[in-house]
Amino acid sequence: QMQLVESGGGLVQAGGSLRLSCAASGRTLSYYAMGWFRQAPGKEREFVAAINWNPYTVYADSVKGRFTISGDNVKNTVYLQMNSLQPEDTGFYYCAADRVYRGYPSRRAGDYDYWGQGTQVTVSS
Repeated sequence: QMQLVESGGGLVQAGGSLRLSCAASGRTLSYYAMGWFRQAPGKEREFVAAINWNPYTVYADSVKGRFTISGDNVKNTVYLQMNSLQPEDTGFYYCAADRVYRGYPSRRAGDYDYWGQGTQVTVSS
């Protein structure tokens, strides 16, 4: 089993930055693809970014150029640096781990096996 714990969420003004962290325990992070997803009130969970151990990274078009995903294998932690935040980035952010090597990290929530509890990000206008 892998446990994932997110942190770093909060309230920020539009144009500001936050860095989310996802600390993993129980398994070595480097053997998994790691993804970030978010869910706004009344909306479905959507893909944000993902990274695998190659490392390949993929991003949703809505965050490309503003968000950066990275991993630290020593700390067993994956990060999501979020810059130029906008109100539409508001939501609950989850990290997730995919046990299957797929070449490129998946954008599909259903491919991920382990999920954290999430952290709230609120961007005010």
